[in-house]
Amino acid sequence: MTKRRQTVENTREARTRILDAAESLFARHGFDATATSAIAQAAEVPKGLLFYYFPSKKDILASLVGERLGPGRIDPDPLIEPGNPVRSLLNLSQKLFRVQADSDVIRVIVWREQHSHPEVKAELAAHRRALYATIEKVLAGSLPVPVGGRRLRAAALAWGAIVTTPPLDDESSGSEPREQVDDPLEDLTTLAELLCSGLQHG
Repeated sequence: MTKRRQTVENTREARTRILDAAESLFARHGFDATATSAIAQAAEVPKGLLFYYFPSKKDILASLVGERLGPGRIDPDPLIEPGNPVRSLLNLSQKLFRVQADSDVIRVIVWREQHSHPEVKAELAAHRRALYATIEKVLAGSLPVPVGGRRLRAAALAWGAIVTTPPLDDESSGSEPREQVDDPLEDLTTLAELLCSGLQHG
């Protein structure tokens, strides 16, 4: 390995460590309560190197949300089952849930920070646009009969809303606990069947 290549790889690794540390700390303490010095310490990098990559803490947050949020990491093609849009939607949703489960960005940071930080709101809007485009591609590739672009877009928006709505936090709201769903996948399947039926026969 050449010295230059090693330097590039070390640089990439340091940047990744900074984002990993920030993701963990933002999720645990919140954006405002996390100092850049704490991020640098957790990432085991000099504070000057942190500011070299990210001139401000908001740049770290924007990079986290922009790079780790979701559908950009999903290849829709293997998820498409021609002639079976319901199964295709479920394939996509399960893949999206797995991506989200691996990251604090969706589970905690976005829902906590989106209302107070424009950077997060803007990146979340871009994320949703990418998600809707991915859903449209999955539907278009799996429907047995082509559907008009407007209806396809509306279906993608509806499914995007279904799979990105954060769960209610019963404990923090002080409300009575909701009835537990025996099989969330069964409900999701029913919703996919209703949506696809309306899309094809509406």
